Amino acid sequence: MAANALEVRSLTKVIGRKKIVDDVSFSVHKGEIFGLLGPNGAGKTTIIRMIVSLIKRTDGAVMVNGNNLDGQFKETMSEIGAIVENPEFYKYMSGYKNLKHYANMAIKDVSDERIKEVARLVKLEDAIHQKVKTYSLGMRQRLGVAQALLHNPSLLILDEPTNGLDPQGIREFRDYLHSLAREGISVLVSSHLLSEMQLMCDRFAIIEKGKLIHISSMNETMDEAEAAEVVFEVSNSKKAVELLKGQAAAANVKVITDDQFSVSVEKSAVSTINKLLIVNDIDVYGISRVTATLEDRFLEITNKEVKEA
Repeated sequence: MAANALEVRSLTKVIGRKKIVDDVSFSVHKGEIFGLLGPNGAGKTTIIRMIVSLIKRTDGAVMVNGNNLDGQFKETMSEIGAIVENPEFYKYMSGYKNLKHYANMAIKDVSDERIKEVARLVKLEDAIHQKVKTYSLGMRQRLGVAQALLHNPSLLILDEPTNGLDPQGIREFRDYLHSLAREGISVLVSSHLLSEMQLMCDRFAIIEKGKLIHISSMNETMDEAEAAEVVFEVSNSKKAVELLKGQAAAANVKVITDDQFSVSVEKSAVSTINKLLIVNDIDVYGISRVTATLEDRFLEITNKEVKEA
């Protein structure tokens, strides 16, 4: 058995003289949610379109469960379920009839029981016989996932799946993807909504101008922040800020209130600042670290890439 559900090797797309995707490689482990992050136009959708063979690759290889897409096309594609952009359905037909229509086109046999099963999985069993034109956007997205799951794939690929969903719909969709991952289905999802991806993904890659510039687990990335904002609760915040302004280890020192100030420091410098405050007769009542967001890390990583370039 292959260790990875998906392996992308040196994926490249050239149109004219322009490289839209430039030598991108990554893997998706079995049972994990892997995110492709990047601004609009970074190349995320092009990567996904190449993976599912909607457009040709200029170079590179795609492996699904150890099988090469080029050498075993039908077998490999049968392991993939995908939604690229918005799912489209016949609105005058019911959700069930739409799924039945797609089931008739599937390579694998899809039973009526399987249609009912995926309807339950996406929590549409009570509305599956209603016409799609009566569905909310969130319900249509879930019907799209049901369609992608009909043939029981091991890999689900979703391109900007939360576009247009309200906060409740986004949360329900995220919880649903987590339940799929717990059942062993691997998920590749692309998005530019960083706050949502932080809650959704186990690992992620950042795509910038067609290149992969960072890849890691979500936990590792949050822990790798170069400097964290730390809030000190003290007896005299103005005196403390004046004292710290001359310290090389402390950056962006600012008064919040009369008894609170914040400073950007590495973890190892927190105790040094605490001792310095106490030695200078400033009482310290509390120290708290402001947790970095994925947006903070994304900007830190992409800005660093720009400077190095």
